This record gives sequence, C-alpha cells and structure tokens, in this order.
Amino acid sequence: MSHRTTHKLRRVLPVTGNVLVSKGDVVEARQIVAETFMPGDIFPLNLANQLSMPPGDVPECVTVQIGDQVNEGDVLAETRGIFGMFKSIYLSPSSGVVETISDVTGQIILRGEPHPVNVLAFMPGKVIEVIKEQGVVIESEVSFIQGIFGIGGESFGEIVLACGSPDDVLTAELINEEMKDSVIIGGARMTSEAIQKAIDIGAAGLVSGGIDDQDLKEILGYDLGVAITGSETLGLTVIITEGFGDVAMAKRTFELLKSTAGKDASINGATQIRAGVIRPSIIIPVDETVAVAGLDADHESGILEVGSPVRIIRAPYFGEIGEVHSLPSNQQMLESGTTTRVLEVMTENGNILSIPRANIELIAGYDVT
Repeated sequence: MSHRTTHKLRRVLPVTGNVLVSKGDVVEARQIVAETFMPGDIFPLNLANQLSMPPGDVPECVTVQIGDQVNEGDVLAETRGIFGMFKSIYLSPSSGVVETISDVTGQIILRGEPHPVNVLAFMPGKVIEVIKEQGVVIESEVSFIQGIFGIGGESFGEIVLACGSPDDVLTAELINEEMKDSVIIGGARMTSEAIQKAIDIGAAGLVSGGIDDQDLKEILGYDLGVAITGSETLGLTVIITEGFGDVAMAKRTFELLKSTAGKDASINGATQIRAGVIRPSIIIPVDETVAVAGLDADHESGILEVGSPVRIIRAPYFGEIGEVHSLPSNQQMLESGTTTRVLEVMTENGNILSIPRANIELIAGYDVT
C-alpha cells in the first residue's frame, strides 16, 4: 500500500491490433487505448445430411464460394431435383463468412462476425510508451492498494464509505440505493447479504477487510478452489484487503480509503495465488499539486525484523496475518525437498508457522494482538 507512488501500468491486447493513442498523450481511465477483433464463432453445417446426398456431391450443389458473406436466410445449397422439379434448398441458419466447403465431410463452415476487443487505460495518466500493435504503458501519480483476494474484473466508481471504523462488519443495512455505481468501502468482514445488496443496487465494487469462505461459496454458487479469478459475472468486483474470516481492515488502509472518499477509483479483483502472483488492486489518482510527506516512511523502509506484521501469500496458510517470531539464518528443508530461507510467523491465534520468506509480505498499519 502506498499513499502516493509513481505507478506504471502496462495495457496490452490479447492479440495484435491497433493502438489508438500516441506517446505523450494524456488519457482518462475509461478511454479506449487499443482495439482489435477476435475471430468470430464457427458454425459447421452438415449439408450432406441435410440434403441426403453423398459428401462428394455437396460442392456441386453449393451456391456460394469460399470467402462469400452470407446472411441468415440466404440460400447456401440447392439440389438439381428431377427434371427440374422436387428441388431441395438449404437456407443459412446464421450470418457469417464461408470459410470452408468440404467434399470429404460434406460440410460448410461459416465464421461468424468478429468480436471487438477494447483495452481501456484503466487509470488516468500519461502514455510513456507505445508497444506497436499491442498496447501502451501509462504512468501516473496514484494512491495504490493491493488486496489479498478478489473476484470480478475491472471496474470504476466513486469511493463511498459504508463503515465508520475498520473494525465494523459490513452488513446489508449499511448499503443503500445512493451507492449505485460506487466503490463501497467496509471495515471488517463483509457478509453475503451485503454482497447481494451491493449487486442488487448496482454498485461497482465492494472492499472490506475479510470474508467468510462459506459466504463466498453462497454468492458464487460453487467452491472457487485455486485458480485465477476475475472472470466471474456477478456484476460486482469484490476485494478483500486482509484475509478470510472475521478480520478487520488494516487501520492505515482504512484511513487512506477514508481520505479519498468522493474520488474516482479503478479496481480489479483478479487474483492468482500460484506462480506468477496476481493481486487485486485499487488505484486512486492523486492531485499532483498536493504534496504528501511522511506518510510512507514505514512502507518505504521495508525492514523485515522480529515483530514486523506480515501476511502469508501462499497456500496452505494463504491470507493468514501475524508477526515475525524469529528469523533463522540457516536454510531449512521444506516438505518438497528443496532448501530455502524461512522465517517463523506467530499468527493471531498464537500458532507459530515456519514459512519460506518468499511466501510472506510486510504489511503496515496492522496491530497483531
């Protein structure tokens, strides 16, 4: 978490396409910076079966050629009939371009309309690099917060506080119709009823300290498991800043979000906890005319020492919060048979866990009691 940082964001297309902005351009969060078209859906049409003829006879009856554009209802094939009578015709069930005509399978394959793919800037800023036919790199002064877990993709909205304290549970009663299209900030655990209420009113996002795994299952309708999130279709982006269970949001995180109430934020719930970690994020533009001093001293120091508050970011203790209990100097062997440097973490319930140092992160503004 950082109150103010120079953040660089890479925004690229899944396949090559057109970049719509130039180096030096100033862009808005919802502005399209690159676009492309993905191939349309394929529609295989078995004309041999439909017209009751051998596959080898199909090309003679087809009335279109490869590359032709056809519309739904157009004639694709017509049999000769007997003495010009009893002809059979086959009408296209959908629109598309004729991609193949096979005398082996007796099929025509239509390719549907291309699907447009647009990449938004996601955060306001300046384009500092254009990646040819792929996308851009944007730079901006922002407040930047990473969560521990999230669901739902990219979204935008005004920050609105629903809880007055980082220890307050986010319940449905704290959410109202006026929060439509907003990023709602809670405190501690968010309930399943609160999530459903946020969906019902059309909120853009919901951010709080914790969530119960059963509430998450109730909302999704299935066990999430270990996977990349972000493609869920709830109509809402959910970000958990601390972990699972009844856990309060870090005071420093809550105070930052509180200080930015009324500002627009860009949020993304995409999460991956395996190799190539992806973390949910909240990006809030900072007015460059406002000086921020002394707020990030503990964040910038990044000193890992006994007593430092940490969060575990890998399974099987993903999301657990505690403090550094000891820092063994010698490498230790893990269950996998590899050796690495570890540290001992005392969790909030008093358990002491031996964790690889690469599997933890320092957190600020959190008192472990």
